[in-house]
Amino acid sequence: MKTNNPVLLLEDDQVDFMAIKRAFKELKITNQLVVCENGEEGLKYLNSAESKKPCLILLDINMPKMNGIEFLKIIKKDSQFKCLPVVVLTSSKEAEDKFDSFGMGVAGYILKPADHKKVIEVVRTINLYWTLSEQP
Repeated sequence: MKTNNPVLLLEDDQVDFMAIKRAFKELKITNQLVVCENGEEGLKYLNSAESKKPCLILLDINMPKMNGIEFLKIIKKDSQFKCLPVVVLTSSKEAEDKFDSFGMGVAGYILKPADHKKVIEVVRTINLYWTLSEQP
């Protein structure tokens, strides 16, 4: 990543979280990976005075309490968060989820791969893009 700010991962599945964490380690991505298990926890993190602003949010759609779409609706209406880049990383193949996500300005929508090597490639691609891309 271009900055050393943390990456905020909203993910309720421990297996998926561990796969992404392992990919960060294998790829030597030095950004801290902050994990929240649902949108409510993600909002608490973003609104906490002690939290460092993330350089990127990796967002699952299907989560308990507050799902990814609900989370997006809130942060994209908030002037302090609306420019944060969000990449949806989900198992949802629902056309409505894709449409809603892009309608709220996500930077990408990627289906979670099941294979570890493919997880590595997804994380490598996201890292490369956000290393090259300028941020607001």
